[in-house]
Amino acid sequence: MKYIHTNIIAKNWKSLSQFYQKVFGCIPVPPERDLQGEWLDKLTGIKDAHIRGEHLCMPGYGNNLPTLEIFSYENNIENDSEVNSLGLSHIAFEVDNVYKTLIRLEHEGGTIVGEIVSKKYDGIGTATFVYTRDIEGNIIEIQSWEK
Repeated sequence: MKYIHTNIIAKNWKSLSQFYQKVFGCIPVPPERDLQGEWLDKLTGIKDAHIRGEHLCMPGYGNNLPTLEIFSYENNIENDSEVNSLGLSHIAFEVDNVYKTLIRLEHEGGTIVGEIVSKKYDGIGTATFVYTRDIEGNIIEIQSWEK
């Protein structure tokens, strides 16, 4: 068994994919997906489902798995998510410098949710974290560690 991907349903998959490429260095994994048909209707339980999008290699894992799967349905359903919502809450990236990454994130249209905090964990090190949102409101935790 192995972890394969995290999926984000986007309003605009192309712009959200660009956001993750520019801020976190994710790399597209061809081919772009344009999925539809009876098989997809059965899989999703949605009549005439039509999905477009792509997978992105996650930084630090080479050119394979896991990936971030960013798709848009032809007819998306809107929802609001908060850090403590049930279901998929957030994805997290470990970065060299939280502050520099936050500057890139905000430059690309992302926003900060709370405050940047640091916490010492005995025997592990000190972590610096911040919760942010991407350009579609999905929550991203950005963290760095000092030993």
